[in-house]
Amino acid sequence: MDNTRVYKMSFASVYPHYITKAERKGRTKEEVHEIIYWLTGYDSQQLQQIINDKTDFENFFAKAPQLNPNASKITGVICGYRIEEIEDPLMKKVRYLDKLIDELAKGKTMEKILRK
Repeated sequence: MDNTRVYKMSFASVYPHYITKAERKGRTKEEVHEIIYWLTGYDSQQLQQIINDKTDFENFFAKAPQLNPNASKITGVICGYRIEEIEDPLMKKVRYLDKLIDELAKGKTMEKILRK
């Protein structure tokens, strides 16, 4: 599978879709931000800079202060792929974020989403 296209997509181009998906299901932009902060270690200023700079996914994760140590607890299927079986480290991180947003939209509690 050629993942180059996904890696070169700007985070800013996908971010509104995360917000829309959450809000359609009665969740909030703040909850989406909490997930992003938890997973990546970014804070609100850093996230806004990523969006303003139209940073691609490759650099979004490369520049992340720290991938949450509990990220490996994110399992299951997203976009037809079992996360545990994804070998490419960058694609795995992209799918972690997709899975967390999906769980938010499906009504899971923040405590469960953030693997507390």
